Amino acid sequence: MKDAAPATPPETFYLKDYTPFGFEVDAVELVFRLAPEATRVLSKIRFTPKPDAADKRFFLHGEKLTLIRAAIDGVAVSPEVTEIGLTCTVPDAPFTFEAEVEINPKANTALEGLYMSNGMYCTQCEAEGFRKITYYPDRPDVMSTFKVRIEGSEPILLSNGNPTAQGEGFAEWHDPWPKPAYLFALVAGDLVNHPDRFTTRSGRDVELNIWVRPGDEGKCAFGMEALKKSMTWDEEVYGREYDLDIFNIVAVDDFNMGAMENKGLNIFNSSCVLASPETSTDANFERIEAIIAHEYFHNWTGNRITCRDWFQLCLKEGLTVYRDAQFTADMRSAPVKRIEDAIELRARQFPEDNGPLAHPVRPEEFQEINNFYTATVYEKGAEVIGMLKRLVGNEAYYKALDLYFDRHDGQACTIEDWITVFQDSTGRDLGQFKNWYSQAGTPRLSVEEAYENGSYTLTFRQKTPPTPGQAQKDPKVIPIAVGLLNPNGDEVVPTTVLEMTEAEQSFTFEGLSAKPIPSILRDFSAPVILTRDSSAAERAFLLAHDTDPFNRWEAGRELAKDARIAMVTTGASPDAAYLDALQSLVRDDSLDPAFRALCLAPPSESEIAQALADRGLTPDPEAIYDAAESFAQILAQSLSDSLPRLFAATLVDGPYQPDATGAGLRALNGRILGLLTRLDGGAAAAKQYASADNMTVQNAALACLLKAEKGEAQSEAFFQQWQSDRLVMDKWFALQVTCARPDCAAAVAEALTRHPLFTIKNPNRFRAVMGALSMNHAGFHHASGAGYRLLADQLIALDPLNPQTTARMCTAFQTWKRYDAARQDLILAELRRIKAVEGLSRDTNEMVSRILDA
Repeated sequence: MKDAAPATPPETFYLKDYTPFGFEVDAVELVFRLAPEATRVLSKIRFTPKPDAADKRFFLHGEKLTLIRAAIDGVAVSPEVTEIGLTCTVPDAPFTFEAEVEINPKANTALEGLYMSNGMYCTQCEAEGFRKITYYPDRPDVMSTFKVRIEGSEPILLSNGNPTAQGEGFAEWHDPWPKPAYLFALVAGDLVNHPDRFTTRSGRDVELNIWVRPGDEGKCAFGMEALKKSMTWDEEVYGREYDLDIFNIVAVDDFNMGAMENKGLNIFNSSCVLASPETSTDANFERIEAIIAHEYFHNWTGNRITCRDWFQLCLKEGLTVYRDAQFTADMRSAPVKRIEDAIELRARQFPEDNGPLAHPVRPEEFQEINNFYTATVYEKGAEVIGMLKRLVGNEAYYKALDLYFDRHDGQACTIEDWITVFQDSTGRDLGQFKNWYSQAGTPRLSVEEAYENGSYTLTFRQKTPPTPGQAQKDPKVIPIAVGLLNPNGDEVVPTTVLEMTEAEQSFTFEGLSAKPIPSILRDFSAPVILTRDSSAAERAFLLAHDTDPFNRWEAGRELAKDARIAMVTTGASPDAAYLDALQSLVRDDSLDPAFRALCLAPPSESEIAQALADRGLTPDPEAIYDAAESFAQILAQSLSDSLPRLFAATLVDGPYQPDATGAGLRALNGRILGLLTRLDGGAAAAKQYASADNMTVQNAALACLLKAEKGEAQSEAFFQQWQSDRLVMDKWFALQVTCARPDCAAAVAEALTRHPLFTIKNPNRFRAVMGALSMNHAGFHHASGAGYRLLADQLIALDPLNPQTTARMCTAFQTWKRYDAARQDLILAELRRIKAVEGLSRDTNEMVSRILDA
């Protein structure tokens, strides 16, 4: 299915132009008569005109619909129908609008609206998919109750809310809670359920189900436990209780995103709910736990209280990402979770903030809303919530959230509503804090220090570079968590939050007997880039002694980054003090194994490229790769005496458990195995692969062998063992590309696109190959340009089928300006080739245009 060619110029929507819909939607009744190529949807919608409406025009969105009939209060009408919707004359009094439309779910490869996934009917309506189901005011500020009747031969027929009737060939559902159309959901197919029950704190008995295809029911137990933990946690921490009689989750193979929070019927990408020790890694288990929590938490922060318009997307997503991060921190390790979040933010959001796709947490304009489901809205949006909580304190934060739920339940809200709640609850003026929502870009925070007669002063300066459409930036409120250590490693000033509000600001600590070593931006207290002149010896000291786990890790990260940059630019060897400090840390069995594993993980090649660009240097991807390989070899040799003992100590005895303790040991084991493989030629990895009884260990061993170019036999054995499991095959496809040498990565990826199990129509499989290629830094950016050409070819082929996935994959090109002129020319040529495609979707057109505009 192909979107219509984009308008010339494309229509741009602006926050400042928001106007409420001129009618209340009192109730919605829908009937679905399912057929793969000719589903009929009958709608009966009760409207009431708003007497004070500024816009009294009656317009209903609708795309790719065949209108069979329409009526108002039972009288047939002939609306004016266009490619984007319909209009007609309506009474100046309450009325009922009826429509019957026909749609073709089988042809819907965009996976938006009602579509089919391997014979199963399913929906995806966020952000603007409901308009591809029937005519409706498809906007988040229009909320109503829904009654749904589904007629079809499928054994399981599901929709939102509570079931009210069912029989041979039909089921009826009623959702009593008003919701916008983007939260509508329908699933019909041959499904089996993994059932359970949950009793809320007020005594409500809730039926729980995870619905899957026959054969997958053995992979649901972990997801169900994660759901029940989420329900309990939300009651205990936020006081939020579930509000329906039933909660359903459905696993779908073909899905553009991770999951969707539709009221009472969450639809999940199967990769984000199905799990077993044999087929899922520890990372899969943790991600499933977090995503199930995220979608469940949306029941209050997104469903009961939703966003007024799509410019406010961060209102529900940033808050819910923050809540799921809190949940994971409580279920697992808070320091490890914080470090992992910082790694993710720097890998995905910082480049976005630093390039042509930069936009505020709350954008002020867009052409295609699907393109703003970004790391800035989600991850930076969550960081903004975290800063707000840090500034007002825990008690005031939860008091404000109680007021938010009480005041705005059942409403579609704005960032202004959110900020006002905190101002009313705490008495603080948060006008300046709103800059975090309105200004794009990552602030650069520099610091200088001075010590005299027991007085120690830190002087901070903040500056946010220009971003597209925003040349000038006002100072932000930045919470800077600081601790001070004396020269013997004792903490003399515990963590203190400094509140920076000016472009330049000083803070003084008195009564110190010696000049302290500062630990700045503890727990990554703000999403900024901190620059400070400090020696390798000081960083090694912090790596060894800092009491803040995040800054201890950060010190090692900076040392590793400096070492890698020096190897690229001057050929210098890593600093001995750093290697000694890292050896001491890795050998310290009193430390969390997961934390030690993170300390052993080197900065990514893309991170080194950005660090070089920040220093005014042009990164050479192949030189960065060579330095990474040399660095890993030196590290392995420096730890050679300890590796066998550490490897043995991290082998987990007993049956696999997806808990934090076992996952931490396996994470450290994987890091150690990677280093050991560089010394023993893969002997330990081959042995571990042969004896593996879980996917985490098996996958890690195979990755080590492939990286060492010793894993051909194991890779074939892996394929033969798992070729019938679609999710494990995604892992196999990705490993082939991520572990490939730079000079052959594009060729490996191209060959995989011709593999019998590759399909461009499945987003998971497409991302497993092309996403993996974009993550193989030196391979994607190989001087031949083969990686650029292959990705462009695949995006051009995918765009007519699935514009959303195509547009999101275009972000692989967003960092083009940091590379040399030859690579820039190669990338620009491919972007222009994509841009020139006739009938290019508006999703992809907008993304390519924004990157080219830089």
